[in-house]
This record gives sequence, structure tokens and C-alpha cells, in this order.
Amino acid sequence: MDVGTISLVLMLGLILLLAIGMPLGFASAFMAVAVLFMKFEPALLMNPSLWGEGLLTGRPGSGPLNILPQRIYGDVLTSYVLISIPLFIFMAALLERSGIAKEMYSSLNVWLNRTRGGIAIVTSIMAVIMAAMSGIIGGEVVLLGLIALPQMLRLGYNQNLAIGVICASGSLGTMIPPSIVLIIYGLITETSIKALFTAAFIPGFMLASFIIIYIIIRTTLKPEDAPLPEETIARKLAAFDARSDLSPSEIQERDELLAEQADLESQPRGGEKWALFGAFMNVVFAGFTAALFLRASFFEFSGSNAANTGDAAFWGTAEYIGYFAVMFGISMALMFFVFGRARTALGWSMGKGLVPPIVVIGVVMGSIYGGITGITEAAGMGAMAVFVIAVLRGEASPELVWDSLMRTLKSTGTIVWVTIGATALAGAYTIAGGPTYVADFIVGSELPTMVVILFMMLILLFMGAFMDWVGIVLLIIPVFLPIVLKLPLDEIGLFGELNPRHVAIWFGVVFCMNMQVSFLSPPFGPAAFYLKSVAPPHITLTDIFKGFLPFIAIQLIALSVLLIWPPIISILL
Repeated sequence: MDVGTISLVLMLGLILLLAIGMPLGFASAFMAVAVLFMKFEPALLMNPSLWGEGLLTGRPGSGPLNILPQRIYGDVLTSYVLISIPLFIFMAALLERSGIAKEMYSSLNVWLNRTRGGIAIVTSIMAVIMAAMSGIIGGEVVLLGLIALPQMLRLGYNQNLAIGVICASGSLGTMIPPSIVLIIYGLITETSIKALFTAAFIPGFMLASFIIIYIIIRTTLKPEDAPLPEETIARKLAAFDARSDLSPSEIQERDELLAEQADLESQPRGGEKWALFGAFMNVVFAGFTAALFLRASFFEFSGSNAANTGDAAFWGTAEYIGYFAVMFGISMALMFFVFGRARTALGWSMGKGLVPPIVVIGVVMGSIYGGITGITEAAGMGAMAVFVIAVLRGEASPELVWDSLMRTLKSTGTIVWVTIGATALAGAYTIAGGPTYVADFIVGSELPTMVVILFMMLILLFMGAFMDWVGIVLLIIPVFLPIVLKLPLDEIGLFGELNPRHVAIWFGVVFCMNMQVSFLSPPFGPAAFYLKSVAPPHITLTDIFKGFLPFIAIQLIALSVLLIWPPIISILL
């Protein structure tokens, strides 16, 4: 059977199996076997009595069938990097079930609660921090839905704005390292995961900035979409004061509002608040420089630099010991002689909820980019750091660990089964000549380079609306990436030119940006279902998808920037 017919049958068969409810992993595995039969023993499909006479069935376990165990076991499941996925999921589960995230939200809210749209901005910033800690999307959306959504609705925020901010920001784990999407992409395409992380930094934070800028512009133009806390409290208290027949529950709510109003009035304002924030950041900077001083001292005095036949440890040589000592001394001088001990103590109490996330991010990303560990070890260190913090906070318990392990097992099991099925299908389609057929067809069509890339983007966006990202990266990327690598570099994008070594990295970042859109795309946008599981009953799926519309536009704008100016991914490489 020719490759074109096999490709058509494969596409229709996969759609049919998914439409009848077969899980993606099993549907992919079934079609993998079907592809091999169509290519190497098509006569058996019409006459089953020929079983045992063909290339596949005549020698079971040999010949083309070897591609299945080779791809599943040899290329993917034995990869050391794959271990990082359950470790990152376990870390995210611990964060979700402990009080670390809630205290972080409270600390961020202290600094921005008097800003128009401040709670929405806090939600976005918290999502960025959560993404930089674990890279797990579903847990972030659920957590933000539990913490931020009730607060925004209580304060009178526009429902669509609140929903959109939570889901769009909660999906940032796709882009911001350590992203599991980037890990799988790097694993499948044999691209440096560290380089993918580095390249995704600027696009990821660019998208987060676009979301925050949109919040600021929208709430400035339409203040009623994001009332200030004191405005909402004053309005509710006025409504209570206008009535004399308050029920006991309403009296309790009024008393809570009065207490919240008094708390807001007692909080520092204006310049004093920024001075307190400066004092808090100075304490964080002092701790950071002290840690770097100890690290450089260890590398130098333990003889690690001298024993290293390559480059010395980054920021770990003798000259840096003096630099960090001076920085620490300046920070301590500011603490005692500029901010003062009282202001520093108050600033620390207001912002200390941000310290555990900063520590976790420092452990994970610092160990990767500091040359201390690889991706997998960094994931393990991050999970251990979160657990230690939970122990120090008195939140660790057997139930916490057990619940986190169970969630890790379920999430990892889903990813692994999809990976097995999709990898088998990709291998079978490759040995049948599918990727070469598709590449020759597209390249031979002589379409302009950007038209080819835009066509790929449309396919990714369409598939993202109906299929999980794991299946897409395993099924589509092995077909698309070889085509992109054959395209002329000078025709990719409109401004600047990619380094030939960065093409696979750029396409990986572009793919992740597409998956950002897929998390919000109806009818199966997973972010909507994550939020619906914790949203109040009056919020329907239709309401949730309606709130996504402006944020999908923002994501498409960010995707356009990557397509128009590809070298943006090379800035930090």
C-alpha cells in the first residue's frame, strides 16, 4: 500500500477511534500496528487466512515489528530525563496541597491591593512564579481557581476578566521553564533541554507581560471591571446600613467587612509601602549574596575549581568571593543605616510569603544554570526543597505525601501511556516512509516558506483544540520538524535571521506557544475543565470559554511575535 493511502487511513482511523472515546494512548498504539500491516503485509487485511506467511506475521518479533519495542523502550522510556516529569509533578502536588502558595498570594496581595486591577495582576504574577517552580499547568489553574477566583468575585471584578486571567496565566507553565512540554519536545527531537529552557525565558515572560499590560489597560479604561477593595467594601457596608432587618449571617458579614476595612486603613500607603518593599527586597538580596558567597567559597577552598579540567564553576572563583562579600556588606549597611531595623522587620513580615517560592526557583533553576546538576537532579532537589519547607512550616504529614504521590502516579501514568502509544505510532509511520512523504509533498509544492509555517501553525492550533499536547508533540513534531529544518533560513520570519543551530529550538518554543492557545481553545480546552472543577456552580463552561476570548487573542499576538522575529529566542542563548 502506498504511503499516501496509509496517511489518509491513519488520519481517518485516529479521528474515528478518538471520536468513539478510545484513549489517545491506545488509539495510537492500535494505529501503529495497523500502519505496519498496511505497509508490510497488506494482503492479510483482505485475507486473514494468510496469517503467518508475511513479513510481519511470519517472523513475529523480528523485522519491521522491532520498531515498536525499539521506539518505546529504547528511545523514550529508558531516557534518564523522563524521570524529571514525575518529580516536577510531585513538587507541584506538594505546593498545591501545602499552604505555601496561599501565603505567597497573600504576600503579593499586600503590595498591590490598592492598585486598580491589583488582584488580577497578583494572580498573573503568582502564576509566573508557580510556573517557574514546577511547570505543571492543571495544578496551577485549580490552585488559582481556589485562591484567586473567590477573592476577585467577592470584590466585584468582572467575571470574564477573572476567569480569563486565571486560565491564561495558569497555562504559563507551558512556556516558562521548567516546562514539561519543553522536556518532552527535547526528549523526542533530541534537542538540548537546557537550551530550550533558555530560549523560552523571554517569550514566556513576554506573554506574561502582555497579560499584565492587558489587565492594566482594561481596568484603566473600564474601572468598573476591577473595583478597588475599599470601594467594594464601602458599597457593601452602605447597602447594609440602609437596612434594619439584617439576618445573623448578614450581621457577621458586615462585621467581617468592617474588620477588613480597618485592616486596609491601617496598612501603609504610598512611599512608605514602597520603602517597606525595598527593605524586604534588601533582605532577600542579602540572603542571595550570602548563598553565592558560600557557594564560591566552597568551590574555591574545596579544590573543585583546581580539579576541574574544564572551565571553573560559574561565579565560583576566588574573585567572586570578594564581590559577593562586598555586596552582602552593602546590603547589611542598608538594612541597619538606611531602612532601619523596625522597617526591615515590618517589610519582612509583609513579604515573607514570597521567600519559599524564591528558594524553590533558586534551587531548581540555579542548580541547572549554575552547572551543579542536570534537569532530572534539579527536579528532585526542587521536590525535596518543597517538602523541607512544608516540614519547617509544620504542614508536612503522611496524608500530604500520600495525596501528592497518588496525584503524581495518576498524572504520570496518563503521560506515559500516551507516550507509549504515540511513540509507537510515530515509529511505525516513520518506517513506512510517512515523514519523508509529507516533507517531499510540502517542500515540492514550492509554497513560500512563511506560508508553509503558517499552514503548520493552523494544523497545530486545530489539533490542539481536540488533542492533548503529549499526543501532538509525539505525533506531529517528528513530521513537521524535518520539514522546518529543510526550509531556507533567510525566509523564516520577517526580521532577523536564525542561527542554523537554533532552528529546532525556535520551533520548539513556537510549538509551546501554540500549546498555550490549545489550553484555552474550545471545545476541549483543558483549562476550562480544570477551572470548572473548582468554580462556583453559577459559572458554566460557556461563561468560562467566553472569558477566554481576549486572552486567546493575546496568545496569538505573542505567537505572531515569534513568527515575525524568530531571533528573539536567541537573545539568551
